[in-house]
Amino acid sequence: MRSFNGSRFQDRQTAAAEARKALIEKFQNRPGSDDPAVQARAAERQAIVEARKIREAEKAERRAKEEAERAAQRAREEAERLAREAEEARLREEERLRMEAEEAKKRDEDAQLKAMLEAEKKAERDARYAARKARKAERRTMLERMW
Repeated sequence: MRSFNGSRFQDRQTAAAEARKALIEKFQNRPGSDDPAVQARAAERQAIVEARKIREAEKAERRAKEEAERAAQRAREEAERLAREAEEARLREEERLRMEAEEAKKRDEDAQLKAMLEAEKKAERDARYAARKARKAERRTMLERMW
């Protein structure tokens, strides 16, 4: 706070009026809009604004170009991924078909082997049956000779 220096009301009122007057003079002495210095500053500001707009437009164009490149790259990567997945699916399908063919071949071989084994067993059974019949016939002929 200011200390009381003994100023009177009239002194304070005069000081306030002088301050108002100085402020008015300051604004009145300000150069007008037709002053070359003011016009030069306005032109500078306008040039700065236009340069900023140009930079922003270039930046937006650069961003759009980069985004288009990124989108194209993503599209290429997606196409490569889809092609890779399709190739993998094709290979899996080929492997599945190959395995099925191998299994079918193995089943056929097993069936043929089983048929051969059954044929061999039948042949052995028939041979035993024929041998048994032959032994019986031989015994019969022996018994007939004895009687």
